[in-house]
Amino acid sequence: MRILVLGGTSFIGRAIVADALGRGHDVTIFSRGRTGAGLFPGVARLTGDRDTGDYAALAGDARWDAVVDVSGYVPRHVGQAMDALGDRVGRYLFISSHAVYQRPSPGPGTDEDTPRRAPVRDTEELDDSTYGPCKVACEDDVTARYGERATIVRPGKVAGPYDPSDMFTYWVRAAARGGRVALPGDPAQPVQVVDARDLARLVLRLLEDGRPGAFHAVGPEPAVTLGELIETCARAAGTEVEIVRVTPEAGAVPPMFPLIRHDRASQQRSAARARAAGMPATPLAVTAADVLAWDRERGEPPLQAGWSPEEEQAVLAAAARTA
Repeated sequence: MRILVLGGTSFIGRAIVADALGRGHDVTIFSRGRTGAGLFPGVARLTGDRDTGDYAALAGDARWDAVVDVSGYVPRHVGQAMDALGDRVGRYLFISSHAVYQRPSPGPGTDEDTPRRAPVRDTEELDDSTYGPCKVACEDDVTARYGERATIVRPGKVAGPYDPSDMFTYWVRAAARGGRVALPGDPAQPVQVVDARDLARLVLRLLEDGRPGAFHAVGPEPAVTLGELIETCARAAGTEVEIVRVTPEAGAVPPMFPLIRHDRASQQRSAARARAAGMPATPLAVTAADVLAWDRERGEPPLQAGWSPEEEQAVLAAAARTA
């Protein structure tokens, strides 16, 4: 297949491009060209900027069997991309988000037909109140334009090497240190993370099979709790940990602490449709080991999420004093 990837040099796009090339497809990348210049030598690259509406590089007669939109966040992004491409693409696959769903989640095991939030089109300021509704609008526009040639993939938390969010890497690194690990949440909380490579394989299978509709990209399989995830990361690192549940009194908890979610049902969505379509299930221990190796190879730079090691030790000390 001839596949156009809108954004393909960072985390999710990188995994999709790598999998497509490994499966023998002809890939073109459209991006700003600011990152990953040395990646994928020989792959055709088109330079543009979705923020400024620069799609000039997509003009012409070139045709693609499918486009994978990894970098569309607001309706203008997908609208301008679809205007630039017109009917020169066969299938339009849009990477969306679980943030499209109404809150709180109605219960565990929800599928892709769960009611979504109302679409938002009058802002490009993305925060917790607008990110999901803007994605809803993007989904609607893609489906309205391409109909049965539209495919929507809604990932949960994506994990793996090259993850810029630090949300999974935080626990991999904390567990690798061994010993006491501070957890400002419930170890029994369910958690869903999907390996980026499994997400990529799902995307390629959907394109190859020409499947329309929406699909959850969630994992792992079998399901785990947050405490089990931390312990799995420790086993992958060859360490032993003691999970210490701490309260806010022990230390300030940064907002959006890695993988902690109060709406438990939102971490128990059904992956049945995606599994039936061919999404694999990389063992969580493999994902953890690969993230640990990547993190060490890059020199373990300071993380942007959670506590620093020094802050965690202070929290643990404070928790011990109040125990």
